[in-house]
Amino acid sequence: MSAATTNAALRPTEPFPLPSDLSLVRRLKLLLSFSRADLSVSPVDEWQLKSALLAFLRNPPLSLSLVQDSDLSVSRLPDLQKRRRDDPVASGILYIRDLSFLHPSNRKGDDGPEKMTQEQEGEKYLQWRSSLVEKLAGIELNLKGVMYQMSVEIPAYDDFKAMKKSWEDFYASELVSIRNPVRKIAKRPDTILVRGVPSRWFAETRISSKASTLVTHTIFSALGKIRTLNISNDDEFGTSKDGTKKGLVSGLNCKVWVQFESYDDFHNAMKALCGRSLEKEGSRLKVDYEVTWDSEGFFRNAQYEPAQTKLEERDAPVHGRRKHYTSRIESDHRKRFRD
Repeated sequence: MSAATTNAALRPTEPFPLPSDLSLVRRLKLLLSFSRADLSVSPVDEWQLKSALLAFLRNPPLSLSLVQDSDLSVSRLPDLQKRRRDDPVASGILYIRDLSFLHPSNRKGDDGPEKMTQEQEGEKYLQWRSSLVEKLAGIELNLKGVMYQMSVEIPAYDDFKAMKKSWEDFYASELVSIRNPVRKIAKRPDTILVRGVPSRWFAETRISSKASTLVTHTIFSALGKIRTLNISNDDEFGTSKDGTKKGLVSGLNCKVWVQFESYDDFHNAMKALCGRSLEKEGSRLKVDYEVTWDSEGFFRNAQYEPAQTKLEERDAPVHGRRKHYTSRIESDHRKRFRD
C-alpha cells in the first residue's frame, strides 16, 4: 500500500508512524484569551487563573481528568495599564492530548465494540471539538471576587477544513482577477511549510545536530512522493505577537518546505499533519509544530534556486560553469559523503 493510500485511510485518533522512530499523534490545541468581566483593576494572578481553569476542566460537566498541568499555560499580557477595559489581560494555550475516549474500541455496546467508518469517526471528532469550544467560550472564572471571562479559538493551522477552504478561495480569486480571455487552468497548491520542529530529530544520528536533507526527505516521504524540499533555521518560531521571545537558542528549531509531486499527496499530507504533534520514541518531548500551505510560491520565486535540493542532484559537480546551490543545513551531509 502506498504512502498516499495509507495516509488517506488514517483515522482521526490514530497515530501515524514516520521513519526515524517518529510519529504523528492527534491532539487538540485551543488558544485562550482572558478579559475582565467586572470593573476590578486588581493585578492578574496567572497561577490562580490556571488553577481555576484546570479545576473547571477536570470536573463535571467536562470531566477531562487526563488534562495535565503542563498541558495548560497562562501568561499575563504586558502593559496592562495601557489597555482598554474590554481588551484581554491574559492569554493561554490549552492542549488536550488524550483522545482515547473518542476511539470506537472504547465505546462498547450490547454486541461488543462499536465499529465506525473513517468518515463517521472524523465527523464525531469534529462534533466533539465544536461542542467543547462552545462550552468553553464565554465561561466566567471567579478568583476571590475578581471575574474573568474567557474566549476560545482553534488556531487556523489546526483546522484542516478551514485551511482547505483558504487555498481553494485563494486560487479561485486568482482566476477571477485574470483578464486574459484565454481560459486558464485552475491552479492548486503542492507545497507545505512546517515550522518549529527540532533540528536534531531531522539530523543524522551521531553525525550532526543540524537537520539533514536526506533524513528529512525520508521522513516526509512517508506522507507522499516529494518533488523537492528546503530546510532553514527557524529562530523566529515562538516569538509572541508583542515581539518577545521565549529565550530559545538559535538553531534548535528548523522550518521545512516540502513540495509534493501531486495535489493528492499534498492534500493528504496536510490532513495528516493538521492538528497533530510530533513525538519520538524514547523522548518525553511533544513537539507542537505549525503547518500551513505555501501561498507565496517559495519554489517558484525567482530569488530562490532550489534545483540542487533534490536528492538525485546533491552530488552534482561544483566545477565548470554550473554553480551548486544547496541548503545551508545540508553542508554536514555533503561532507560526510564526499568522494
